[in-house]
Amino acid sequence: MAIEDTAEHWQVVASATPFTGHKTGVRTDDVVMPDGSVHQRDYQVHPGSVAVLALDDEGRVLVLRQYRHPVRHKLWEIPAGLLDVPGENPLHAAQRELYEEAHVKAEQWHVLSDVYTSPGGSDEAVRIFLARNISEADGERFEVAEEEADMELARVPLGDLVRGVLAGELHNTCLAVGVLALAAALNGEGVEGLRPAAAPWPARPFEE
Repeated sequence: MAIEDTAEHWQVVASATPFTGHKTGVRTDDVVMPDGSVHQRDYQVHPGSVAVLALDDEGRVLVLRQYRHPVRHKLWEIPAGLLDVPGENPLHAAQRELYEEAHVKAEQWHVLSDVYTSPGGSDEAVRIFLARNISEADGERFEVAEEEADMELARVPLGDLVRGVLAGELHNTCLAVGVLALAAALNGEGVEGLRPAAAPWPARPFEE
């Protein structure tokens, strides 16, 4: 048996959106279960996100420290952001986020992983990219605000981040998945075995 996630759609007999926020909303679906019963499922409706594991020539990962109010923590993360436009090319969004949050550009891009961050309560899908051959971006720095105004930047060896994840010291989903995926790739087929940056993404289809 192939160990692979498969798309499936159970019948929804009613749907409502009791809350719509600035970036996300909440939907309530009445879903028909396999035994024929109907139960409500509430979940966050999310446009999707991208994240970037930017690796420099010394094997260090560019990370950001940012306050996250829902969990009352400052978390070390990798650059990430929303897909602002439906159907937006995720690579373009990733390049934008890397520029805005770190003022960095990259010459080589691959897909590290595609994940659902919390599939029991949200439809958020995230594509995590690997960016290499990085350098300072051209032009002026993007003007940050709100939580990002307090953001710290650092470059940390990949191995230190892997140890931090396994020790329970680092908790951000995209950082954890990204560094562990890269470590696995480097111990396996290498970076060239990763999917190209333009690989299809059924969770958030896009046009190149």
